Amino acid sequence: MSEGDSVGESIHGKTSVVAAFFTRVGQVYQSWLDKSTPFYAVRWAATLLLTAVYMIRVYILQGWYIVTYALGIYHLNLFIAFLSPKVDPSLLDEDEGPSLPTKQNEEFRPFIRRLPEFKFWHSATKGIIIAMICTFFDAFNVPVFWPILVMYFIMLFCITMKRQIKHMIKYRYLPFTHGKRTYKGKEDTGKAFAS
Repeated sequence: MSEGDSVGESIHGKTSVVAAFFTRVGQVYQSWLDKSTPFYAVRWAATLLLTAVYMIRVYILQGWYIVTYALGIYHLNLFIAFLSPKVDPSLLDEDEGPSLPTKQNEEFRPFIRRLPEFKFWHSATKGIIIAMICTFFDAFNVPVFWPILVMYFIMLFCITMKRQIKHMIKYRYLPFTHGKRTYKGKEDTGKAFAS
């Protein structure tokens, strides 16, 4: 490999100032993401606030409905991935791979999502920010009759969720588990045995 072939290197083999700058920005961004991981309520509240700001902007400007529709479809896809198991039980054979428990006496297996909560939040927030940026450009303000888009989105949401709920019922899984079920033992009578 000759000098300067790798990404971020100048002709003399040293990293360029631009590459070093973007590497540093990426590291700071990742650091902030890592620090925000345990604060899921704050993260989602900030995302909901950002969504409200976006919706108010679209309402005031009276445009960019196609961008909002695309954002809604993207969020619907993220939500379906969030509700789906990592390993789809409909694709597994009976003897192949792990399966979800179907009987009361089977071993507890937690629900593992195809899209984890943090990645769901991160992708949804990035989508809102990108949609917000699109509202600053008139090229994305395509004139459409927005009530048709709203009706189509509602219809698409209902059909998709119906299919997802049928899948959940058929393969007996719930995407919201709170840990292993604990059973109450015998109550303590308070009497000690004397020997």
